[in-house]
Amino acid sequence: MTMKPLDGITILDLTHMLSGPYGTMLLTDLGARTIKVEPPGQGEGTRQLLATDPNYSRDGMGAYFLTLNRSKESVCIDLKSHSGREVFYDLVRKADMVFDNFSVGVTARLGIDHAALSAINPRIITCSVTGFGETGPDTQRPAFDQVVQGMGGGMSITGDPDRAPVRSGIPIGDLGGGIFGAMGVLAALQSRARDGHGQHVDVSMLDAQISLLNYMATMYLMSGHVPGRIANSHFVHVPYNTFSTRDGFIVIACIGDAFFERFIEVIDRPELKKPEYLKQPARYAEKTFIEAIINEELSQNSAQYWLDKLRAARIPCGPVNDFAQALADPQVVARDMVVEVQLKSGGTVRMPGNPMKFPGAGPESFTSPPTLGEHTEVVLKSFLGYDEARLSELRATGVIA
Repeated sequence: MTMKPLDGITILDLTHMLSGPYGTMLLTDLGARTIKVEPPGQGEGTRQLLATDPNYSRDGMGAYFLTLNRSKESVCIDLKSHSGREVFYDLVRKADMVFDNFSVGVTARLGIDHAALSAINPRIITCSVTGFGETGPDTQRPAFDQVVQGMGGGMSITGDPDRAPVRSGIPIGDLGGGIFGAMGVLAALQSRARDGHGQHVDVSMLDAQISLLNYMATMYLMSGHVPGRIANSHFVHVPYNTFSTRDGFIVIACIGDAFFERFIEVIDRPELKKPEYLKQPARYAEKTFIEAIINEELSQNSAQYWLDKLRAARIPCGPVNDFAQALADPQVVARDMVVEVQLKSGGTVRMPGNPMKFPGAGPESFTSPPTLGEHTEVVLKSFLGYDEARLSELRATGVIA
């Protein structure tokens, strides 16, 4: 079997909902052994989400849980009990990482924060993804995806200028936290390879949103000019927008003058061929007029007709796909970005694949998301060496399930 980049790395996954589980899903896809530690009873919160919906569930698990927990193992331990924490500490002694997205202070109250765990295993890497981070005045403030989207600035520039701000269609606040959490623990893993010591990674979902503002934040900090909403257009390039054809929308992105010269050979309208339009400042000054002419011309034919002509001229363009179109795109399919995950019932469920490709590593495979506590005994026996007497005692007292 071909090795994956994180083969041999063991993660204890204390995450719930979206930001944390997405981070550990990325690491699991890269080959880490991820042991999901869940509370006895209902387990992690998203186990119940959509679990009985006829459209969005399989084998009693909803789309959230199915996607975010593929290839993971599940161990049920009561971390609120002294005996449960002792079991968890035994896992920590043999693990590489502990990843959570609890509210700030929860791990300390449970006695499973980095200070406590590093005393047990100095090589342990811990990561906490929280709304606002572990320092600053807002550490105790609750946050969900749209809260940090709103506070992070990106929402203020999304949407039409004469309408209310619009959040990103995908939960970029949650997903951003998970992505940066995964990056953080990989950096800590490299640091540990150098000096032998683990460390804690503190990721704020709000920090992630601020980072994603990138050069636009620098522009504001340089100039003091607060950007506004400009819908799908660009604050420099013209034409760069979503345009309407006879049967749908397409995106055209002429970044620079050279593309525009080719563009006006495809969109053969005399109004666009003014000599001054060959330079960006003149085009930007008359952006509204230019875009109106383009929309008028494009509406005369189909999206595919124009995309074929634009692509032939090597002008950056693409359709505005819905989910059905995006997930069936030949390029997406060719790169295995829609995968089938085997379920224990014998069926399969299709979901997005792993975007990180390693040529030569062979085809990827994913295993079924775990049922609640499915791996408790095998992990405690094979990973920790517990005997049956110990397991029976832990079961009888409700410490494991």
